[in-house]
Amino acid sequence: MMTITPTTAPLKAVDVMTKDVATIRPSATIAEAVELMNSRGWSALMVDRRNEQDAYGMITATDIAYKVIAKGYDPHQIRVYEMMTKPCITVNPDLAVPYIARLFAEHGLTRAPVIQGKLLGIVSVTDLLSKSNFVKAPFILMLEEDLQVAIADARQICSEEGVGTNNCRMAWDRVDAIEVELARQQSIRLPQTALEGYYAEFPELVDAAVWENACSG
Repeated sequence: MMTITPTTAPLKAVDVMTKDVATIRPSATIAEAVELMNSRGWSALMVDRRNEQDAYGMITATDIAYKVIAKGYDPHQIRVYEMMTKPCITVNPDLAVPYIARLFAEHGLTRAPVIQGKLLGIVSVTDLLSKSNFVKAPFILMLEEDLQVAIADARQICSEEGVGTNNCRMAWDRVDAIEVELARQQSIRLPQTALEGYYAEFPELVDAAVWENACSG
């Protein structure tokens, strides 16, 4: 059976992140951090880990302005580790742009490191706006398209393999997951799920599904 994949899926962190990222030592001075930021045109730096089990830190231009400049501290005397944020909230490279935006909104973030074992890059609000395809491919439209494809697949699988089979149940589980997310995005309560509609259309399948489940247990 061929599954149709939507061509307008939202981009992921790995697609929109900034890969040109440098790290700075925790023991470096704030003056050194500012010099590096200015030389590269960056507003944030990742802070090196002490070892592979340690977490990355982050220091931003806002940190320096609020915690150092505003308090009159000498940037040559203050160390990065004294002002950095650690550990950071991190992003998986496969996380889709809408979920990154939600993560930022929930935690009041403007940027986060993209990490999978090692530091891959940084994704920022600016990246989400300038590099993602959310204008051309709104998430809700993608979910609606995914849902229709998933329902068609589930119907075909259950028709070919039986309504009580594991593949049939897994197919409807996928439909349910998409429906739940779509309802959440639209802030609505579903009057009827696709599976309930399927059983309403073919009521004889309800008993068949129960019977096959009992026999398979």
